[in-house]
Amino acid sequence: MVSTEENLRAEIDSLRQEMTKLQDEMVAFRLAQKILIEVTRGCHCSPGGIIRGALQKTLDVCADVSCNAEKGSLFLLDPASGKIIDAILTRAEVTPEQRAKLIGNVLDKGLAGWVSRNLELGLITDTEQDDHWLTLPDQPYIVRSALGVPIINGKKELLGIITLLHSQTNHFTLRMAESMQAIAEHIGLVLENARLYGQLDTYSKALDNELEKGRQIQIDFLPYDLPKLDDWEIVACFHPAKQVAGDFYDAFTFDNNQIGLVIADVCDKGVGAALFMALFRSLIRIFSGEIQFRGTAAPILQAHKPKNSDWIGESNATNLAHQNALQAVRLTNNYVAEKHWQMSMFATLFFGVLDPKTGILSYINGGHEPLFIVNQDGIIKQLLNSTGPAVGMMPNMQFGIQQVHLERGDILIGYTDGVTEAKSPDGKLFTDNKLKEIVEKSANSASELMERIKDNLFNYMDDAPQFDDITILAVRRNY
Repeated sequence: MVSTEENLRAEIDSLRQEMTKLQDEMVAFRLAQKILIEVTRGCHCSPGGIIRGALQKTLDVCADVSCNAEKGSLFLLDPASGKIIDAILTRAEVTPEQRAKLIGNVLDKGLAGWVSRNLELGLITDTEQDDHWLTLPDQPYIVRSALGVPIINGKKELLGIITLLHSQTNHFTLRMAESMQAIAEHIGLVLENARLYGQLDTYSKALDNELEKGRQIQIDFLPYDLPKLDDWEIVACFHPAKQVAGDFYDAFTFDNNQIGLVIADVCDKGVGAALFMALFRSLIRIFSGEIQFRGTAAPILQAHKPKNSDWIGESNATNLAHQNALQAVRLTNNYVAEKHWQMSMFATLFFGVLDPKTGILSYINGGHEPLFIVNQDGIIKQLLNSTGPAVGMMPNMQFGIQQVHLERGDILIGYTDGVTEAKSPDGKLFTDNKLKEIVEKSANSASELMERIKDNLFNYMDDAPQFDDITILAVRRNY
């Protein structure tokens, strides 16, 4: 019969084994937790060096905490080609030449090579008695026991290999090996996420670079210098909500010294709107300089006179020039509607042609926000409302022409809905009424009024996100 003393010894041995197992599991858990914390911190701190940081932290923690290894290495592999992407050795005494030779040999014939080919744990208790170990002729250190652990992702692809070394035999136990294998699963998840994050980071930077090119191209479409005229002041501001925008403005001089004024808002936002912004802007410029009606001025003007009024300009030649240029809106509408109807893109657009000598402004407002004409006392004299639909929705739409006279001291102010629909931090809109309150105060220049609007608008928005492009165009006839 088994004595009571033997039973007690057996129970004590069993408890010791359970305690050892629990201790190993606790070490493995703490190690995995530390690896995840360190690597995650490295990812957040230096996205560009995610993989390198993960390797360094992983190897240091594994060697120091888990198995008390004297030396170690960690190879990161490309799962597609099996080639080494990066490698870290804990052997500071190894020269660069020795390091290169060592990496090539161990992955070919050594323990790491066997682990990579078999995708299995490799445990060597005595290197002198195990064929899996490769001893180099000029090896600068003594190794008597070794442990190789594959790092595998969910697709059973090899991401890396951890090798831990010690100068004494039987240093690494099967329990240690099993703990490291569990840890390697955590490391595999971290490295796979880091690899995917690195790819995403690379793609994101490439996309940002392309968007930056698009932003610069779009800026080039806006006028570098607004026309500078005696007795006139023309100013503008442009604040896109994203890197590229759908808003645009333009001011340019015709051969006959008339001035073209444009402010527009392409539907939608982002890259698509920016591409159509460039299209609308180019078409308006090209068509406005090419259209010439045949025949004498009087019958042409009679057939195309402003809606519900007559031409107020005293010069038939000037009126006809304005009439010709404004046909650009009709032609642009037909081109976009017929050639790009499947994109469902359109723009609200104001296009005016100004005679600097007389102050006569002929215009078409294609579904755009009303423009203000404000006198020197801050009184809104007139609203330039829509004279037709948005441009590009349907072909053969009718766009009425209107004429107004800008007197000395008058300011014409146009804007896009990004101004009135801007939001405060608590989500309230800036509104048309608030803009009118700002405009209805005397201003000595177009620049002064522009800065007043901008200051009030951006103070109102504070740190709230900008959801839409903000564009303003102001023209003043000076004294």
